[in-house]
Formats: sequence, structure tokens, C-alpha cells
Amino acid sequence: MAATLTSDVEIHELRAQLQATAWRHIVVLTGAGISVASGLPTYRGPGGLWTRPDIEEVPDAAMLARDPARIWTLFGPLRGSILTAAPNPAHLALADWEARSPETTSFTLLTQNVDGLHGRAGSRNIVELHGALLRTRCCNPACTLSPFEDTAEHPAPPLCTVCGQPLRPDITLFDEPLPVDAEWAAKKALRECELFLAIGTSGTVAPASNFVRGAKYAGARTLLVNLTPMQPRHPDFDIEVLGRAERVLPLLLGAAS
Repeated sequence: MAATLTSDVEIHELRAQLQATAWRHIVVLTGAGISVASGLPTYRGPGGLWTRPDIEEVPDAAMLARDPARIWTLFGPLRGSILTAAPNPAHLALADWEARSPETTSFTLLTQNVDGLHGRAGSRNIVELHGALLRTRCCNPACTLSPFEDTAEHPAPPLCTVCGQPLRPDITLFDEPLPVDAEWAAKKALRECELFLAIGTSGTVAPASNFVRGAKYAGARTLLVNLTPMQPRHPDFDIEVLGRAERVLPLLLGAAS
């Protein structure tokens, strides 16, 4: 069972241990919990998007095929929230950690988030597993239109200027596969992983929920930073650090004093 850390003393001791090792391959996985301090909601936790009484079903591939307008109704208003949000200390701590890593260290940030806050914080090697909400693409997979930056909320689905099919947010819905390039990059990083750090994720959405298993198989040390304990506990996490990401990460990842 994973060791659980909650106090500042324990977190500082863990930081010293991490800094004493010359990690060659670091992989970080982030979920919605890291963006809560930026004013963005989680999906399944208290007050999460998918727990709202007006949402009777989660947005999946079938909903997109049946009613693309419903997808825009759910996700369009979130664009305004993302535009007014700013990276919080958790995002900044990860960007600083990457910037301080030696050139001999590969650092891969896998994110389930679609808010783009990691990039705005300064992180460089980002793999957007679920796409980006501030991009739009065509529903037609055979269309030649490239995804493009788009901040409009679109109360009704706009039509593609190339093929005439409805456009959609450039995000991965439930029952849709991950983007091929993102999945390939994630698998490559996990095969070489020596230190795996997951932050603010429920651990229930595949395939990201299985990434820690892949890291553990590669022999990595595995850590989870989350507000509440994972239920049930995942046997492949070595250490669980409980607390708000925006407070824990600066303590855990900060430069040695």
C-alpha cells in the first residue's frame, strides 16, 4: 500500500530525496484537479461538471453524432472561463521544474486537461491527451481542414468551409480514441520512465488511468498528488501526497534552499 504524506516536513523530506537522484526520464500526468485553483471545475468531484443536475449524460461520440449542438452547449461556455483563467502556482511549479531539469533529462508532461494552462505557464514538452478546447476542427475525419485556434462559444455548430460538415471542439470525448500522436508520445515516455508523478486526477478514465501501471512496469518510482485519497488505492503508486496541488507542488518541486 502506498505511503501517505500530509505534513510539510514529510513533503520537504520527499523533495530532498527526489533532488538527490539524477533522473533521466521524468513523466508527469495532470488532471482537472490541478486547475481548480485557477477557477476551473473538475469533472467528477464535488461540484464537477458531470455531477450537475442539468447534465443527464456525459458527452461522448454518440452524442456528437446525434446532436453536435449539444456538444457546443456543454463546452462552448467553458471557453470563456478558460480565457479568463490564469496558471496557478501548481502549473508554474511544474514549468519551473522542467526549466531547471538538466539537458540530459527528458521531461514529458501528459495532461488530460483541455485548458491550455500548462503552455501558458511555460511548460514546453506537453502532450495534450484530450486535445484543446480553444481549438476547433471538423467532425468529418476525412476532411482536410486543419484544427485552428478558436475562442468563440458557438451556440450552434458552425459549418466547415471545406466540406460543409459541422465543426466541433478539438477535444477527445468519451468513447473516442486518443489522438494518435498523443498516444504514441505517451507510450514512448512511459517505456523509459524513471519518475512518474500524477497530479489532480481521478484515476478512473482510461487509458490515462493505466499510465502508472506502465511506469511501474518500466521500474519507475511513482507518486500521486491529490486532494483526497484515491479510492480504491492504486497498488502501483509508491507514495500518495495529500493536499491542494497549488500548495503541495511548490513545496515538493521547489529549488533547494
